[in-house]
Amino acid sequence: MKIDRLIGILSILLQKEKVTSQELAEKFEVSRRTILRDVETLNMAGIPIVSEQGQGGGISVMEGYKIDSTILSSGDMQAILSGLHSLDSVSGTNRYRRLMEKLSAADTASVNADSHIIIDLSRWDRSAVSDKIEMIKGAIEHQHIITFRYFSPGGESKRRIEPYHLVFQWSSWYVWGYCTERQDYRMFKLTRMTELKQSDEKCEERDVPEYTCDKLRHTRGEIKATVRFDISLKWRLIDEFGTDMLSFDENGDIMLTLTWEDAPSFYRYILSFGDGAEIVSPEGYRNGFTALVKNICARYEI
Repeated sequence: MKIDRLIGILSILLQKEKVTSQELAEKFEVSRRTILRDVETLNMAGIPIVSEQGQGGGISVMEGYKIDSTILSSGDMQAILSGLHSLDSVSGTNRYRRLMEKLSAADTASVNADSHIIIDLSRWDRSAVSDKIEMIKGAIEHQHIITFRYFSPGGESKRRIEPYHLVFQWSSWYVWGYCTERQDYRMFKLTRMTELKQSDEKCEERDVPEYTCDKLRHTRGEIKATVRFDISLKWRLIDEFGTDMLSFDENGDIMLTLTWEDAPSFYRYILSFGDGAEIVSPEGYRNGFTALVKNICARYEI
């Protein structure tokens, strides 16, 4: 639809200092003539757009212009500003706040003062993630392959992927892309990556599938067991699984049937509950966990 394209063109012009009509035509899959007509429509709507001819020329919004604040309510502005500040909390810059200033003729400081929502996506060791985010973001924009050393429960490996999305999910940052070694799409946690580099090699042309969130990824696998949890741990289990999965025995303890990717990682998870969790069945996993606990105790025998 034309209105969608006009909004899209305006969004691009507010984020880039200058863009050519050919770039916009390719982006929206229309002719250059259509783009020029769209630019004229935006001009007639009161948005001053400047066109420069020749080498180094292009289309841009007149410097200093800001969208009329009547387009968005103060509540809208607060919601947008909260979201943009959350991105600034990761990058450690004011890049997104500057974008916000282009979107509002009002004083953004006063808008921010009225906001009751604070979103901080940064870690205590911000540099451990922010530098990686900026590098991966650049690789995605320029369609370059990235390489890194990755640490997972299965061991340490060297990875080479075509990155497509930066994802903030499950309270952590991930990169989602095509792993050339596994020849499939994979998710990698940024804090487990070292030696991250952007290569000069370009990504291949692929029909990339839509990214979908798998919120139960860590509960699917080959291991299936029933576990009893002390009622005092209800807060953590609700936090991790919600209320629908919880059931209770006659003593009021919580019973959960869990599936996991492998026995070692399942045992490590149960250990994280201390003496508040007990594997009830099957007997094989119960015995395997008992052997692990005995080995741990043997390390502390005097």
